[in-house]
Amino acid sequence: MEYAELSDFLRKRREALQPEDVGLPRGARRRTPGLRREEVAALAAMSTDYYSRLEGGRGPQPSEPMLAAISRALHLTLAERDHLFILAGQGVPVRTTRADHVSPGLLRILDRLDDTPAFVLNRLAETLVQTRAHIALEGDHSVFTGQARSAVYRWFTDEAERALYPEEHRADHSRILVSKLRSTYAVDGPSSRAGAIVATLRETSPEFAGLWEGHEVGVRYSDTKVLRHPEVGDLELHCQMLHEIEQQQTLLVFTATPGSVSYDRLRLLTVVGGQRLTTNR
Repeated sequence: MEYAELSDFLRKRREALQPEDVGLPRGARRRTPGLRREEVAALAAMSTDYYSRLEGGRGPQPSEPMLAAISRALHLTLAERDHLFILAGQGVPVRTTRADHVSPGLLRILDRLDDTPAFVLNRLAETLVQTRAHIALEGDHSVFTGQARSAVYRWFTDEAERALYPEEHRADHSRILVSKLRSTYAVDGPSSRAGAIVATLRETSPEFAGLWEGHEVGVRYSDTKVLRHPEVGDLELHCQMLHEIEQQQTLLVFTATPGSVSYDRLRLLTVVGGQRLTTNR
């Protein structure tokens, strides 16, 4: 590890960010240029002591997931993220890891949507970052590891995932998910992570195997979808998508028609914030 260089780089990037850049209030008596250390730590979901020791050149070598979290917290570009990994002694991240890096542009948008259900997906339908309101709506996706990070895998292996959708909508959702995975598989090939998910699901899910044999592509969601929350009930939501071409990631934002029952229910979830009303996973 290049302790001195790492310390200097983290401090300079922290000081270059303003609270409003990451969706935080500026507050009174702010003397520190840019963000405070405790703010970066909170954004990266780590202790202030750990981050302070790392920036101070005294901490242990951080893991790749920890570095990825710091990269998102500091809104690093891909070049800056690679530099951080090198300074921390991890080397340049491989391509599959780089695909988990959310662009600063998408993060800036997400920071301003904290009271709205919104999240970023990669090509494997893995959630990279969520707003508090989206965690309240669909649960905390950061708890999943391995192939379960993919919403496609969870859909065909986890009944709790299907509970989020009314039964009459599940068949269409299955077709859409398989169609999207088919497109990714065609580009990445059978030796890729997409290929591994396909191989697993063909062995474990007869429904997936049947849909995969159908070889459908381009099946799309409608602009409106219904989600079933265990506490507030069904919500009819409009789903807007913003595609980030270079990173091949998608920002999805859920809204409800003002004055509707779904709008009131969504506001209730917004008050709840990141704390799920019922834990069912």
